[in-house]
Amino acid sequence: MYIDTHAHLNFKAFDEDRDEVIKRSLANDTWMINPSSNYKTSKLAVEIAQRYEAGVFASVGLHPINCVIDLSQADEDRLEELDIEKYKELAKMPKVVAVGEIGLDYWNEPKTKAKSEQFKQKQKEVFLKQLQLAYELDLPVILHCRKAHDDLITLLIQSYDEDGPHKIGGVLHCFTGAWEQAQKLLDMGFYLGFNGIIFKYNVDEIIKKTPLDRMLIETDCPFLTPLGVNVERNEPINVKYVAQRIADIRGESLGEIAQATTKNAKKLFRLT
Repeated sequence: MYIDTHAHLNFKAFDEDRDEVIKRSLANDTWMINPSSNYKTSKLAVEIAQRYEAGVFASVGLHPINCVIDLSQADEDRLEELDIEKYKELAKMPKVVAVGEIGLDYWNEPKTKAKSEQFKQKQKEVFLKQLQLAYELDLPVILHCRKAHDDLITLLIQSYDEDGPHKIGGVLHCFTGAWEQAQKLLDMGFYLGFNGIIFKYNVDEIIKKTPLDRMLIETDCPFLTPLGVNVERNEPINVKYVAQRIADIRGESLGEIAQATTKNAKKLFRLT
C-alpha cells in the first residue's frame, strides 16, 4: 500500500477524468491527500474527498504564490486575499486532515527592494495566520517552501517559542533544502516529503540521513512525473516510483519504504 501525501486531483488538469484517476489509484492500493492552493481548490478538495468512503482526503489552505499583494490583482481563479474565517469553516469539514499547502515562495521575487520586502512580508503574514488556524483546530500543516527555507524555519521557530502553535506537526513537501535545514525541521518534529523531483535534483544525502520514520512520499501531481514514466500527466499511482527511488538510494527494499511511509502518513494525518 502507498499513500500519496501530496496530490492535486482538485486542479484543472483532472477536470475531465478525475473520478477515473481516483478509482484507478484506489484499485492499486494507493490513497491520496489533496492539498489546495486557494479557496476554490480547497472547496473542491473537500467535495472530492467526501465522495469517497475511504482513501481520499483533503487539505485546505492558501498557497503563498496565490496570496494577493495588491488587491487590484485579485481574481476568482487564483489570487485572493486571505479570509481566515472561510478557511476555518472548510477545515472543520469531514475528511479534512491538514491545513495546506501553506508557506513561503520567493521564486518570482520582485526586483526592487521595496516591492520585494512587501512581497515577502505579505507571504509571512498569510503563513502565520494559517499556522495559527492549524493550531486552533489541532491539524497538521503541509508546508511549501521555495528559495525561502531559512525564513520559513525562522518563522516556525518563533511560533514554537511563543504562546502559539508550538505543538503543531506537519510535513515540508518536496524538500530540496540543505541537510542543516532538514535537521532543524526534524528537530521540531516535522516530516520531510519527497516526490519526482528527486530524479532531477540531487537530494540523495538528505534521503540517506532522514530517519525512515520521518519520511513521506508524494507525487505533487499533475506535476513532477518521475523520470522514465512515459505519461504526459502525473497521477497518484506513480508514487510507487518515488518509493522505489528512495529504496534504491537508501539500499532498502521497496516493501520497507512503502510500509514505513504509509505508517508515517497515517500517524501524522490520523488517517483511517
